Amino acid sequence: MIEHRLHPVTPLRRAWAPVAVIFGWAMHDPDGAQRQLSRLTTTTLLIGLAVIIPAAALYGFLTWWFTHFAVTGAELRIRTGLVFRRTAHIRLERIQAVDVTQPLLARVAGVAKLRLDVIGTDKKDELAYLGEAHARALRAELLARAAGFEPETAHEVGEAPVRQLLHVPAGVLAVSVVLSGATWGTLLAAVVVPPVLWFATHSVWTVVATALPLLGAAGASSVGRFVGEYDWTVGESPDGLRIDHGLLDRAHETVPPGRVQTVRIVEPLLWRRRGWVRVELDVAGSSNSVLVPVAPRAVAEGVIERVLPGVTVPRSPARPPRRAGWCVPFWWRGYGLAVTDSVFAARHGVLRRSLALVPHAKVQSVRLAQGPWERHKGLADVHVDTGANKTVTARLRDADEASRLLAAQADRSRTGRKEALPDRWMA
Repeated sequence: MIEHRLHPVTPLRRAWAPVAVIFGWAMHDPDGAQRQLSRLTTTTLLIGLAVIIPAAALYGFLTWWFTHFAVTGAELRIRTGLVFRRTAHIRLERIQAVDVTQPLLARVAGVAKLRLDVIGTDKKDELAYLGEAHARALRAELLARAAGFEPETAHEVGEAPVRQLLHVPAGVLAVSVVLSGATWGTLLAAVVVPPVLWFATHSVWTVVATALPLLGAAGASSVGRFVGEYDWTVGESPDGLRIDHGLLDRAHETVPPGRVQTVRIVEPLLWRRRGWVRVELDVAGSSNSVLVPVAPRAVAEGVIERVLPGVTVPRSPARPPRRAGWCVPFWWRGYGLAVTDSVFAARHGVLRRSLALVPHAKVQSVRLAQGPWERHKGLADVHVDTGANKTVTARLRDADEASRLLAAQADRSRTGRKEALPDRWMA
């Protein structure tokens, strides 16, 4: 077993940890930090910097020196820890996705971060940083080993070929951000709330403490989204769907085959005239949540067919009975349900429509729920639980229909699991 170290620039990243602790304390107690700084003389400050900078550099070097990783016959081992040692044993057959990410400074330095999605864990293990070529070669080897290739041949498999399915133009992405309700809502709050607080409290700190988070939220929902979803490309390869995106920080993600639990087609109000939709995912054990940030419906449905083979998106889910308006006035019109041979589809939303598709094979449990007013009106909700710890609900169905659906869905789920395709990589 040959152990490897991370890239030599890694200590520079680790050295920031002690500095970050001091900065965090200063942000937590700015008044106390200002008082402490005012007491320091120039000589004391220089001595402090002379101690802190070498200590941070030594910490970065030692954490890099004591971090090793190795690929054995059955697992990836990662040994870390300067004082307290930790060894992660990651079984290769449980790896479901290996993502390569490159923050801006990492791109300049020619290094990359390898992040691993492992079945049964919520937190991603990572190797930061590796040389860019080394990261891609290791990613290809791990995916080949997870697919069942022997160690002797895994190196020869290399990166799986990719066929592009979708590319989102920058202009289309920019217009979609401008037409998003979240962008205008946060901007409106950032403009209106601070002046109102000023007239109510006449406190500068209250206004600043409120305005900064609102401006940050507005930036994240507009500029942040554009930067993060820039140059979004979806490609198909034998190891799953590849997603590449990012203007400053580049990310190369993989949607693992067979692990998608739910697909949601989101249609904001201002997008409808252009026929655009957004496609989101729930993937078991993975944080990948966006498949298509914006695209025409026909194009998006073509990508969905690659994620859920044989699935046709229902066009017009059936609305609840009109008496549902007594339970949820007006908004009941946004609810809908369609059950096909392959998926359970539930719709909700009037202004921002969302259609959730759950393959029958991914349904873990089905529940029927009735509140007192729903019982009075002969209505019920049907909840479908998936393997991603998420629930899709068909609201305000006729009670008899809901009872029949409850029994039929259990049978469809059993049949779906028997006929489901294997989850293996490159199978």
